[in-house]
Amino acid sequence: MKYLRNALAALALLAALAVLLLWFLPARWAMPWIEPQLHGLHLQQVHGSVWNGSADAVTDAGGARLGQLHWQVSRRALLGQLRLRLAFDGPQLTFSGSLQRLAGDRVEADGWHVRADLAALDAYAPTPLGQPLGELQASIAHLQLQGGWPLQLQAHGRWQQAAVRTADGALDLGDMQAQAQAQDGVIQAQWHDVGEGPLQVQGQLQLSPLGWRLDTTLRARQSDPILQRWLARLGPVSPDGSVHIQQSGGLAGNPPSTDKGKPTP
Repeated sequence: MKYLRNALAALALLAALAVLLLWFLPARWAMPWIEPQLHGLHLQQVHGSVWNGSADAVTDAGGARLGQLHWQVSRRALLGQLRLRLAFDGPQLTFSGSLQRLAGDRVEADGWHVRADLAALDAYAPTPLGQPLGELQASIAHLQLQGGWPLQLQAHGRWQQAAVRTADGALDLGDMQAQAQAQDGVIQAQWHDVGEGPLQVQGQLQLSPLGWRLDTTLRARQSDPILQRWLARLGPVSPDGSVHIQQSGGLAGNPPSTDKGKPTP
């Protein structure tokens, strides 16, 4: 019996030491397990703990420095309740916000703010209509995902100094603004131009797991031959110089609608 008590006491001590180590685990000790999950990104000059730490340098697979990262993780993660806050600051991309895992394979994100220099995404986001230029600013007040699909969403964004780089050179489009909502898995997005820029734009998108529908109209405000050629690549040009794009697809060509109405300019 004495040996059993000693063994139990030793096990309890080891368990207490393990909990204490996890409670104050230095972030740099955990890097061999974390970095393989970062898809080629590397965290350098790491300090702090796993629960509240920073990486003064985040680099890509080629060694280019992208920015700095700070994180806060609730210790409730030890009980399976993941709550995480991230803040990334770089010259071409900044973002911050919080995440938490809910029951039923759901993930909730709140208070996200993103700023991205689109020219820096040249290698990652090529498009047949040209390379997007300008600055994208987006705010996501609330987002709830299940299986990777948005069940709820409240977001808005602005594309400042919008432009595309084409074979004919950079094409100025003006400023654009967009907003998006989702309820019960049905996403609705609206966008329009701001002010009196070179391109007049108004459109909306409805999207659900069963189908999608796009309806947007673009028209040049000035007789720019490069802009006219770019518009002609999107679709037939009407006599008034506008291009109207209507497309739909999926199992249901007309996805369920919450009837939010037409977008307001």
